[in-house]
Amino acid sequence: MIATTLGAVADITGGRLHGCSASEADTITVDGPVVTDSREAARGSLYIARVGESADGHQFVPAAAKGGAVAAITTRRVDGLPAVVVEDEQAAFVALARHLVDSRPDLTVIGITGSSGKTSTKDLLGSVLDVDGETVAPLGSYNSEVGVPLTVCRITPATSHLVVEMGARGIGHIEYLTHIAPPRIGIVLNVGHAHVGEFGSLEAVGRAKSELPAALPRDGVAVLNADDPVVAGMAARTRAHVVLVGECEGATVRATDVTLDEAGRATFTVTAPFGTAQVTLGLVGRHHVGNALAVIAAAHAAGMDLDPIVTALAAARPLSRWRMEVTRRRDGVTIVNDAYNANPDSMSAALRSVAGMATQGRRWAVLGAMLELGDDAPVLHAQVGTEVAQLGFDELLVVGRDAQPLADGARGVAGEGPRVRTVPDADAAEDLLDEELSRDDVVLFKSSRDAGLRWLGDRIVQREARA
Repeated sequence: MIATTLGAVADITGGRLHGCSASEADTITVDGPVVTDSREAARGSLYIARVGESADGHQFVPAAAKGGAVAAITTRRVDGLPAVVVEDEQAAFVALARHLVDSRPDLTVIGITGSSGKTSTKDLLGSVLDVDGETVAPLGSYNSEVGVPLTVCRITPATSHLVVEMGARGIGHIEYLTHIAPPRIGIVLNVGHAHVGEFGSLEAVGRAKSELPAALPRDGVAVLNADDPVVAGMAARTRAHVVLVGECEGATVRATDVTLDEAGRATFTVTAPFGTAQVTLGLVGRHHVGNALAVIAAAHAAGMDLDPIVTALAAARPLSRWRMEVTRRRDGVTIVNDAYNANPDSMSAALRSVAGMATQGRRWAVLGAMLELGDDAPVLHAQVGTEVAQLGFDELLVVGRDAQPLADGARGVAGEGPRVRTVPDADAAEDLLDEELSRDDVVLFKSSRDAGLRWLGDRIVQREARA
């Protein structure tokens, strides 16, 4: 964090000092990480004592102090650390984050949203921009009203670029996040079925995602997916300069001649007003072509030339866990753990990625439920099951009762399809895989986060096939 005295924090947030005098507060400097989890406190930290559904952060002020925190933001008087007491800790947190952004008018802020691919794209963009100058990007999937200010508070006086992932569970959420970190460049990747159960319709999802381009300034840049008609239509909602990216003829930054190597990594030609180049990606999955195009357009808008962008893309590797995480066991079994989260669009992308990987063994799809899909969930699950069969997978293992329509969809495809089996939970799936996986098999794990298959994938990585 940019070094800030506790007295300044009180002024910024409008809070009252507790546990120290005004003169003492001006000698207490917060220059470590801002944290909402006391276990993450380090030397110089500011601890935000949030009150959640299951825990009251005020109870952990002493633990934060023990970890190295020098101060806290609280909503009541608590001993253990000098504190700024405020009426609303979230509003105070946002005020602090916005102050830090405003203190760096030369900082390039880039927002990313979309129904799927946000985290992989922000990792890719962060890797590319870091070649140009110090870049702060979210850890994991920090894309909420808590994750965004946590990310903002990591900037330093030397930071050139700030990448902000923006998620939404309702109308107005992304607009709120843009007030915390106002972006000059905005990327909208896609509009799909993720959280459609909460939004009510795909149209509502599109309205929510369009809040990012709508927030851009007149001298900003909106990077929109030309291959997604809903996203491309957001050009009418922004004052910013629009750059369309994709594989269709209408794209300004366009990919052609896409090929995949045996590991499923893409190579393509990018053509843009600022140059043409061959791009080779180190990430597995054809869907990363679209992500890379968005990164190319955004990085160029941030001031980078095409050649260093392409070089950085080739060197980039996965940073966040459980996103197309590929591990080859010593016995030859390849594990593809993409089970951080799932919706029909990301399921399709993962299945197609694994279908494109060369193997002498069997292709397995170990799939769990996709959550928050609303009333259409059974139909959407069945459609994914149909795609498993159409892509030529040898084995489909469906985990959990809520995922049962996946099996029904795969079994409904005429002709020879995968062997389809269902198990009640991850433990049963682990037992079956332990018995049956053999050398050169490729196995994909994919489900929504709460279905827990990412943990199953981790356990299978540690296994060895039985002799």
